Amino acid sequence: MAGAIFRYLISQFGNPRGIVGIIVGGYMARRPSNRARNLWTIDLLELRPHHRVLEIGYGPGFALAEVCTRMTVGTAIGLDRSQTMADMAASRNRAMIERDRLRLHVGSVEDGALVKIPDLAGPFDRIFAVNVILFWRDPVAVLRDRASRLAPGGKIFTTLQPRTGDRSDAGVMARGKEIAGQFAKAGLTDIRIDRLETVKPMAICVSGARSG
Repeated sequence: MAGAIFRYLISQFGNPRGIVGIIVGGYMARRPSNRARNLWTIDLLELRPHHRVLEIGYGPGFALAEVCTRMTVGTAIGLDRSQTMADMAASRNRAMIERDRLRLHVGSVEDGALVKIPDLAGPFDRIFAVNVILFWRDPVAVLRDRASRLAPGGKIFTTLQPRTGDRSDAGVMARGKEIAGQFAKAGLTDIRIDRLETVKPMAICVSGARSG
């Protein structure tokens, strides 16, 4: 029974839904380590005022709100598989949505049909995802597809702060190297791993640039 409950709660973080999903979304928005790793990731993006940015798995919309404040004329696009999170993010960011600075979509990044939506087809200057890659069935395929949606000079960033498995610094770095290998297989270049050691367990962010 305990194992089933644990698996259900983990699934809620991958696709929050219903009353439990609302609780999970509120928890994600308020938890200090979640806020810290999101702000750290956004700093790594080195955003410019005109950038076009995609966040995969925007959850309650905290990171997108911060992204919008750092771009004066750019546009932020969000994709999340949870309608519950879309509703929460829309409420949090209503002013930016009304100004057409932010557009939210619901669906899975692994659904190839979504690229028919102009907002999701690119090109993007920055694409980022925080604690989302562990829910992708085929990370290399997702990264390869998203890399093809990058503008010249564009970059992809994926941050991970594990909540299960080996959460030692060595374990987290091993996971980072595994993700870096997936970036390489997807054709990304200039791959690097950054570390955030002020949170426990440590968080890592793997980034890579569009080839050429």
